Amino acid sequence: MHVFGEVIRWLTTAAHWHGPDGIPIRVLEHVEVSFASVGAAIALAVPVGLFVGHRRKGEFLAVSIANVGRAVPSFAILVVVFTIMLKFIPSLAFGFGPGFVALTLLAIPPILTNAYVGVENVDPDIVEAARGMGMREREVLLRLEMPLAAPLILGGIRTAAVQVVATATLVALIGGGGLGRFIVDGFAQGDTTMTVAGAVLIAVLAILTEVVMAVVQRALSPREATKVARARRARLTDSGVLPPQLGPLGGA
Repeated sequence: MHVFGEVIRWLTTAAHWHGPDGIPIRVLEHVEVSFASVGAAIALAVPVGLFVGHRRKGEFLAVSIANVGRAVPSFAILVVVFTIMLKFIPSLAFGFGPGFVALTLLAIPPILTNAYVGVENVDPDIVEAARGMGMREREVLLRLEMPLAAPLILGGIRTAAVQVVATATLVALIGGGGLGRFIVDGFAQGDTTMTVAGAVLIAVLAILTEVVMAVVQRALSPREATKVARARRARLTDSGVLPPQLGPLGGA
């Protein structure tokens, strides 16, 4: 209890909320590298997952990459990336660079897997009916499969975001910023209070990330998926391609 009392006092001390090493700056650094990494992972993994799920080709490779990414420890990824950059790009080997690359690689597996599975699980009968209406492959993917797979895709992004926020702590080990600095500096200085306070801040940020992403997923996925599903069903039913008894598209 004594330690937690000290942590509360540390967190409520005004001096720790100001300056280049203050809590707001460290939070901003932590969010910056996390947001950039998740954004890059989305840009890389979602198109690949959508393509694999739509074409039904390359499933084994996609699943293998995802499984390998999940199996390799986060710290190992960071060390490998840091070592490679130290050898070939020493000027970028410390701080944001290797942390960004490592966290991006960490975020790719859940996003890739969910995008692939989400599209693949769309009812094949609905897809074929859409093609029978004359929809092109691109339209089938972007206007039918992707909206219906949106809840699962957002779920993968949510999982990746929480993992990245929690793992971004390790960036401090290679000279980066973020909330991990409080833990690293606390160990270096023998300051248990600072170390525990840093861990508390990281835990709070991870929980907030989970809550925010859950709200976003709930707000966007069901409403959008249901709207698209009903619109598609109405069009297919009105055209006589989809019998009314099949129910809503994708069971939405």
